[in-house]
Amino acid sequence: MTGSDVTREGVRGARPGRDAPTGKHGRRRRGRGERSMVPDAEFSSYYGKPVLNKPTWKPLDIAGYLYLGGLAGGSSLLAAGAQLTGRPALARVAKLGAAGAISLSLAALVHDLGRPSRFLNMLRVLKPTSPMSVGSWLLAGYAPLTMAAAATDVAGRHRLVGSAATVSAAVLGPAVATYTAVLLSDTAVPAWHAGYRELPFVFAGSGATAAAGLALLAVEPGQTGPARRLAALGTAAELGGFQLMKHRMGGLLSEPYEQGRAHTLLRTAEVLTAGGAALAALGDRGPRRVLAALAGAALLTGSAALRFGVFRAGVASAEDPKYTVVPQRERANAAAAADGPPAVP
Repeated sequence: MTGSDVTREGVRGARPGRDAPTGKHGRRRRGRGERSMVPDAEFSSYYGKPVLNKPTWKPLDIAGYLYLGGLAGGSSLLAAGAQLTGRPALARVAKLGAAGAISLSLAALVHDLGRPSRFLNMLRVLKPTSPMSVGSWLLAGYAPLTMAAAATDVAGRHRLVGSAATVSAAVLGPAVATYTAVLLSDTAVPAWHAGYRELPFVFAGSGATAAAGLALLAVEPGQTGPARRLAALGTAAELGGFQLMKHRMGGLLSEPYEQGRAHTLLRTAEVLTAGGAALAALGDRGPRRVLAALAGAALLTGSAALRFGVFRAGVASAEDPKYTVVPQRERANAAAAADGPPAVP
């Protein structure tokens, strides 16, 4: 038998993909009697190097951008509620807070981008499937509304324009407070992507507590009833949503939130937010001004600690390859198990 005969015989006889029992386990695939030609994959990274490039965002710029956006969105909602219920002092502080926070948020974003033209370039096209594109247009529409609402309130003129701007900003406020969570979840960073369901609710609660904290810190207690109620609702959404997120993510992917600097920040956020909400609930008792100021400072600081903690946890999960590799292996094993037992030839 010649070499060519051997080759043809090998091709005709072995029929790779149907009969050849190659591979580590030679598994048959359901319904076709086929066996795997490829050994089970061994997932690892190159010399333990990260599988993903870690986010290159500057922590102070981007974590601050996340925090200030939440403060602005929550303040716009509070401003509209205060205006509708006849609380002018609360409305003014909330309007000024929204305008100031979104201005600083945009400044932090532009500083991270390097130059303002890069932000303007993101407005050249609206891409509905891109959270960054949608968020850029959202900020471009929301920021002028907050400026108009604050300016007309301070000037005491054009009240109709100011009222329309206040209500419009309140409509966009929830999206401003939460779109950054969608932006983070849309990345491949494991600790962010795995929390895509709950993270927007966590950020919504965090924005609410920050807005309530600013109001409690700067407004006389007699007008802070809506802020105290917002603090209670925001605390429940923030802390409850965060615990639910970690539970659904499982032990491995929740590890970055429970280790290192991220854990310290997030634990601080829990204590300050819960304590601030409790003090806010006592705002009508005893030395009301002191309690309200302490509650406001705690809520503002707790909200900031949460955003910085989430940011650091995401960076840590991108740096360690196991948070990318192990979940992939588990999904592959689950898919293989779903194929069922070997088919009978």
